[in-house]
Amino acid sequence: MRRLSMLLPVFILQQFYINTSPAQTGANNSLLWEITGNRLANPSYLYGTIHMICKKDFFISDKLKQKFASANKLYLEVDMDDPSVNMKMLQLSMLKGKKLSDFFSDSDYSKLNDFFRDTIKMPLTFLGTMKPFVLFSIITLKTLPCQDQKSYEMTFVEMAKEQSKEVLGLETIEDQMKIFDDMPDSTQAQMVMRYVNDFNKQKSDFAKMVEVYKKQNLDSLYEQISTSPDIEGSEDALLFDRNARWIPVMEDAMKEQSVFFAVGAGHLAGVKGVINLLRQQGYTVAPLQASGAGGRLADQPLLFSPRDLSAH
Repeated sequence: MRRLSMLLPVFILQQFYINTSPAQTGANNSLLWEITGNRLANPSYLYGTIHMICKKDFFISDKLKQKFASANKLYLEVDMDDPSVNMKMLQLSMLKGKKLSDFFSDSDYSKLNDFFRDTIKMPLTFLGTMKPFVLFSIITLKTLPCQDQKSYEMTFVEMAKEQSKEVLGLETIEDQMKIFDDMPDSTQAQMVMRYVNDFNKQKSDFAKMVEVYKKQNLDSLYEQISTSPDIEGSEDALLFDRNARWIPVMEDAMKEQSVFFAVGAGHLAGVKGVINLLRQQGYTVAPLQASGAGGRLADQPLLFSPRDLSAH
């Protein structure tokens, strides 16, 4: 449960990784990128993750493991190795001065209650003092068609521990939670109810996104998820502003030594994506392609199975 709670904000944000500009990667589809130039002493690496995935679909290539091992530090969106993150997450998830039902109409709250009882198998009363994003996270986790789930972020944390690498964050858990707190109540309610009202479609869409992710096709990934209405009007807060804030943090880290950065794949491409923003600062960002014919991995993916990282 601790690992699940640490992943809630990043998993939710994964659902919103939208690019409203044409992807800039062209034929260079890859999840793993090398950052050089601009007087860097050593290369650093950028990897696009999907925050939760079924164990059967989880893969880590030999090339990724090699580049990870060559780096000195690991940067994630937030530092998931910080023992205080779990407590902060719990505190920031609690409503103050209002109840969960205040966000929904009577009819929607009744439908939500039925959905949690019948589909989630959890009484909604257990969550009466939690913010709507907690409900959204629980529902989105249910879109995975498996109980045995894996996290790239937590896997990288385990690998970093084994290799005595420091784990750091590009932003804080407070930064991520503020994104949801700044959303209007009506927007938060609409996010939740959209998944409740069209749950089967959400499951189908997520399955399609996973297949595209496994092919490492960033352009197709963007094309698929860019139709989501969930972030309409919130693109800057959810994606673009965060990308821009990360760049100086990345630059400072790379000046000192080689770094392995792992962030949601939706942050990589596009005019305002991390790859293009780094190039604008004078860096060379090149794909370390693992895609072969038909988009499959040329480096045969290895099912990585350290200790079970599922949410259950």
